Amino acid sequence: MSGFLGRYRYSLDDKGRVSLPATFQREADAEHFVLVRFHARALTLYPDPVWEDVEDRLREMLERRPDVRPQVLRLTGNAVRTSPDSKGRILIPDRLREEAGLEDEALIVGALDKIEIWNPDRFEEATAAEDEEFERLAASIFA
Repeated sequence: MSGFLGRYRYSLDDKGRVSLPATFQREADAEHFVLVRFHARALTLYPDPVWEDVEDRLREMLERRPDVRPQVLRLTGNAVRTSPDSKGRILIPDRLREEAGLEDEALIVGALDKIEIWNPDRFEEATAAEDEEFERLAASIFA
């Protein structure tokens, strides 16, 4: 897997399904995904192999920090396993759509090893600000 890149704007249908870009489906090389909300502004879609690594890290964290169990349960209790249908759409449950502020449209964004699903306006707000510290860090990556 070389990574998910780019952003694509799609309409949500009346059942709450959204298309995944064909390039993302090919890149994922997975039949199943896990859809989860771990930060307030967007949903994250993990291909199964990547999610397995996340589960391992969650288990390790629970061993070291049993006090975070309620937060892990909240995260995993709201996660859903999904598979694209024959038209390449995934179903986003009502509760996750509401939490992410998804209404008529969704922005599908490549985030390297995972895919994020954003309300288009929230994405623009979240990414609009310039960050001088990031600019300095990025200079070492893109040198």
